Amino acid sequence: MGMGNQTYVREFILLGLSSDWDTRVSLFVLFLIIYMVTVLGNFFIVLLIRLDSRLHTPMYFFLTNLSLVDVSYATSIVPQMLVHLLIEHKAIPFVSCAAQLFFSLGLGGIEFVLLAVMAYDRYVAVCDPLRYSVIMHGGLCTRLAITSWVSGSLNSLMQTIITFQLPMCTNKYIDHISCELLAVVRLACVDTSSNEIIIMVSSIVLLMTPFCLVLLSYIQIISTILKIQSTEGRKKAFHTCASHLTVVVLCYGMAIFTYIQPRSSPSILQEKLTSLFYAILTPMLNPMIYSVRNKEVKGAWQKLLGQLSGLTSKLAT
Repeated sequence: MGMGNQTYVREFILLGLSSDWDTRVSLFVLFLIIYMVTVLGNFFIVLLIRLDSRLHTPMYFFLTNLSLVDVSYATSIVPQMLVHLLIEHKAIPFVSCAAQLFFSLGLGGIEFVLLAVMAYDRYVAVCDPLRYSVIMHGGLCTRLAITSWVSGSLNSLMQTIITFQLPMCTNKYIDHISCELLAVVRLACVDTSSNEIIIMVSSIVLLMTPFCLVLLSYIQIISTILKIQSTEGRKKAFHTCASHLTVVVLCYGMAIFTYIQPRSSPSILQEKLTSLFYAILTPMLNPMIYSVRNKEVKGAWQKLLGQLSGLTSKLAT
């Protein structure tokens, strides 16, 4: 690829986490297990919601979307990382790198907006329970879900186009586990101040705006819970939000640390580990959090397991 008298790279080399073979094999086994748990956990959450009519509510409609986003996000990064852990030449073609950046950045953005939408759902459920079914009707839920997917995808498309228009010259070594936005921008052989400003603005719009909406929702929710007279009523109201609040802290906390201050990252290694936590562990933990901390999901699991046990007994006899 060429333009003028500059040379442009056709592929990138991902440096990954380690060059030591034993370490890479250990990481391969660990990440493979985590990825399998992630895929199976999110698959079973979606299946459970589909099969149990008690979970056909707005909250679980959004949780289905969240599970699809999580497993897609992990799939955009982990399979390639697993392959690279077992080979020496960790090359990724230019187009594949751009595609990976688009999907991972887009799915991350979708998740942030979805969490804000889910916070609004919890706000209505706690603060205006009598009108919950009227406000959170099917049409609104569908529009909110579509808005999440479209906004995250459009932001990612814009960022990907702007980033891959930068001249990389002969720089092709990406010191990261994947084609991550800031890591790719660092390869440019021109001043990237304008790009970092765009990243900052985009982060504020797509990360901090939903975060502020989540914060406002939970201020209202906590205020309403504190006004509830009975201890049992306060516990019940809190438990309806506990799972979502835990996921919010995990997702927004990691993302804000990584993206809001691109120039102030303490080290490349810490940035890799932060991205690894967000890309690998969070998608695995989300279905566990909703399964362990949610009575309705636990009840649905018990019902499904009971049905499977009964079916197995019939087949055995």
